[in-house]
Amino acid sequence: MKKTIKLAIVTALALSTTAAYATNGSTMLAVGVKARGMGGVGIGMSHGSESVLSNPALITNVQSTEISFGGTLFMPDVENTNTWNAAATAQTATSDADQFVIPSVSLVTKVNDNFYTGVGLWGTGGLGVDYRKTPVATGNSQMQMVTSLQIMQFGVPLVYTEDSFSIGITPLLQYGVLDINYNSTGTNSVGAGVGSDLSFGYNLGLSYSIDDITIGAIYKSKISMSYDGQLPAALKGFGIAAYTNDGLDTPSELGIGLSYKLGEHTFAVDYKNIQWSDAKGYQDFGWEDQDVVSLGYEYSAGGWAARLGYSKANSAVKDNKGKTLPQAAIGLNAAVANTFNALGFPGNIEEHYTAGMTYDFTDMVSLDLAYVYAPEQKLSITNAYGQPMSFKHSETSYSAAINLAF
Repeated sequence: MKKTIKLAIVTALALSTTAAYATNGSTMLAVGVKARGMGGVGIGMSHGSESVLSNPALITNVQSTEISFGGTLFMPDVENTNTWNAAATAQTATSDADQFVIPSVSLVTKVNDNFYTGVGLWGTGGLGVDYRKTPVATGNSQMQMVTSLQIMQFGVPLVYTEDSFSIGITPLLQYGVLDINYNSTGTNSVGAGVGSDLSFGYNLGLSYSIDDITIGAIYKSKISMSYDGQLPAALKGFGIAAYTNDGLDTPSELGIGLSYKLGEHTFAVDYKNIQWSDAKGYQDFGWEDQDVVSLGYEYSAGGWAARLGYSKANSAVKDNKGKTLPQAAIGLNAAVANTFNALGFPGNIEEHYTAGMTYDFTDMVSLDLAYVYAPEQKLSITNAYGQPMSFKHSETSYSAAINLAF
């Protein structure tokens, strides 16, 4: 059974091409199309079957059975400017990792008046760049760096509801793939091939409704992931032979949400904290916890709905200058961590502007659409050789889903 599930997840990863996407650090703004159209809100507002990952306790508004087949066309734009030594000229290159398809499938069914369950498969996170076309002859400033982190999750929600209170848990099976490869001198390729891992976690959710107000809370567990020597091999290229950590954990999250329905209008707000500083791997490179606030609005009437949203977060990736990092004693200091963050893992997005809509073709079939824009963020740091480096990062995405209710 485990091999069958892994095969299904690997197939979904293959369909999503080289899925090196990002928004808040290396996690998506939201998985479902409705939530993406409302700034990512979904902790205190139900979006039907797609609520399995945002807050499983909210799937209880499904009348009988609902299936959602969705996908996101994700288009990041990352540019790096680097100078390796005082005598060199700064070189700028744009990452070719700029277009990906991210799948999402959710099914929820009402077993009886008190119990709901379902199943789902989702692309939930990732990050990466591709500078392979950057000419070595111009200075190798981007080291022909290629990084690709891909995360897929398979989950089965289990929800109990009584009166206006619901509690839910989604046990998760997570499959991850990580590849780090670069050309350190123009002739020396550094990397350990592709590493992968399969691990378990869970999402917990609560919700309570009174009149037109819904309150929700969630906890997402940290998921420990180990990637076959990827980070140690990459750091050996910088002369850091003592680094042995294979882990790059998916961080835990805590969140609360609130929605208020006023006739045809719904207003919603979410707050969540993503705990990068407690996640193995990310903590060694100085990633900081993120506070994410999302605001959403929906107008719904007569078989259609329109949505708007905004999300604000502090960047997980910042200049590490002045920090003493956990592995500084063996050489993974602030400058080296800065270099790898800026070149390979540019997770510095802070804002998202979103819009979306739903159209009901029939009582059974509906279409969701969403657009998300993350404006350009720039971060300037000092690299491992004491020279200036900077990167710019912006994102655009289009999402769509077909929903079947019966």
